[in-house]
Amino acid sequence: MATDLSRKRIVVTGGAGFLGGPVCRKLRERGCGSVVVPRHSEYDLTREPDVRRLYQDARPDVVLHLAAEVGGIGANKLNPGRFFYANLSMALHLIEHARINGIGMFVQVGSACAYPKHTPVPFKEDDLFNGYPEQTNAPYGIAKKAALVMLDGYRRQYGLNSAYVVPANLYGPGDNFDVQTSNVIPALIRKFTEAATRRQDTVECWGSGTVSREFLYVDDAAEAVIRAAERMQEPVPINLGTGSEVRIKDLAELIARLTGFEGAIGWDTSRPDGQPRVCLDTSRATDLLGWKAEVVLEQGLQQTIDWYRSSLVSTTP
Repeated sequence: MATDLSRKRIVVTGGAGFLGGPVCRKLRERGCGSVVVPRHSEYDLTREPDVRRLYQDARPDVVLHLAAEVGGIGANKLNPGRFFYANLSMALHLIEHARINGIGMFVQVGSACAYPKHTPVPFKEDDLFNGYPEQTNAPYGIAKKAALVMLDGYRRQYGLNSAYVVPANLYGPGDNFDVQTSNVIPALIRKFTEAATRRQDTVECWGSGTVSREFLYVDDAAEAVIRAAERMQEPVPINLGTGSEVRIKDLAELIARLTGFEGAIGWDTSRPDGQPRVCLDTSRATDLLGWKAEVVLEQGLQQTIDWYRSSLVSTTP
């Protein structure tokens, strides 16, 4: 039996962000009338006093912890210490004060970056601890994985109900398109859109283009997060993805076509590729959550490109 969230007081950390926006929208569609989105200006979730005050102010029954400090390969290379500290400290304080306040459900969003560098493909949840993550993303991935260990311990010792989901790389409308910190899809969309507008002859992309990634449309991920809150009690790691991978070279060519770029694509092999392959086994999500991704990659990319272009128009003076 799924838990009815409509009468629950729900805190969504990161609720104003990329994943949080669709999660809050879907909660409202389910009739949830008491959804609290803590803003960083009021609550710095890396500080325990702020987290304590959040629980006192919001009095939640359910916490969906989506907030993260994260970025692409470049951002991870520049901020390994900060990404480890910020993500670990947020989870540490939020889970501990969930225990103190006796909340009914805590959902933690993990990351496929936590998987070992040479995990057999497709990645199965039972392999999560069978090696060290790819070095570029390791601090971020290990911080996320530590939250799973904490939730497991708190479930066994204190009876804290929780869930832990591991999404593939998310993309979609509302993504971060910043040149310095964006992930691969928004970075490529921005790069090719600008190149098409300027009628450039070439676009240079990072790495060799030979590695593969799996991508999940943000609305699909949001539905899975809510289903985890409705259906789970134990923090069994659950992969979220489409179950298929795409080479970065093929992804770049697809985005170039969808944005109308007709020039050549070059590759800067001095830049790191990151994880060799990422493709998730999503059968556990189907079995435990009754969930499957619905949006195929080309459809999701077109919707993301359309959103990005409309955002450019709306910000043009």
